Amino acid sequence: IGGNFSGVGMEIGIRNDQLVVIAPLKDSPAEKAGILSGDMILKIDDKATDGVNISQAVQIIRGEAGTKIILNILRKGWTKPKDFTITRASINIPTVDYEMKGDVAYVQLYSFDGNTDTAFYNAMREVLIDKKAKGMVLDMRNNPGGYLDVAVNLAGWFIPRGNVVVKEKYADGKVDVFKANGNGALKDLPVVVIINGGSASAAEILAGALKVNRKVKLIGEKSFGKGSVQELQTLKDDSAIKVTVAKWLLPDDSAIDKIGIVPDVTVTLTESDISSGLDPQLDKALELIHKQLEQLGK
Repeated sequence: IGGNFSGVGMEIGIRNDQLVVIAPLKDSPAEKAGILSGDMILKIDDKATDGVNISQAVQIIRGEAGTKIILNILRKGWTKPKDFTITRASINIPTVDYEMKGDVAYVQLYSFDGNTDTAFYNAMREVLIDKKAKGMVLDMRNNPGGYLDVAVNLAGWFIPRGNVVVKEKYADGKVDVFKANGNGALKDLPVVVIINGGSASAAEILAGALKVNRKVKLIGEKSFGKGSVQELQTLKDDSAIKVTVAKWLLPDDSAIDKIGIVPDVTVTLTESDISSGLDPQLDKALELIHKQLEQLGK
């Protein structure tokens, strides 16, 4: 979440007691090696991952740039696992990319890290002022999340000031409410959002806030379902510990953790699509945003 590290470039988690890939980062060694969201990691360098927690797995998988690691992967639809050899590298976490598809801005949001606010501001300035976009497709596939305050800040671009973005519910019943406090520059812009099983944490918060507050259509596949709240506590020796303290709830009080968000229109992206350079999820999102623009007479 700081913006850079050395390793293979992927977010991992535990699902049904199995170590899984939440999402590979764009242009990372993991992505280039063919790792996909949802892949189950059975072994790390011939060591079985049974009983290995996330922190232990991260310590093993990360390492100096230029060194290699072998991940034994089982993927949905496969009958047996396969080894992937990945060369570690210095990872600079990507943040925001955009391109114009006619009068629609196709914005890819990869993470919610320390660089995201500035990168998003710069991209939106170009989208709104220079390109005069009439609509937007916001792609948060394989976005593993990051900082809560960045998700709240970005929501403030899309929804009116004062609207609820997310709630934090603690074990004692206390609830903290986070409201949009942004410029609302995109609140009237037609938007469609793409999510998948690699969309987690802050990505789910932003997608859920847009769905609840603006009835924005979500396209793709069910999100990962990471709705737990962590805080970084710095210790005396300048090390830090990440502590889970609460759970996130969407503005309508629906939970995210271990549930995820179901898209309004489910479109599956297959391995065959990827290898053929096809993207039916993006195609559907563009189809829907153009329909919205036609209905609005834009």
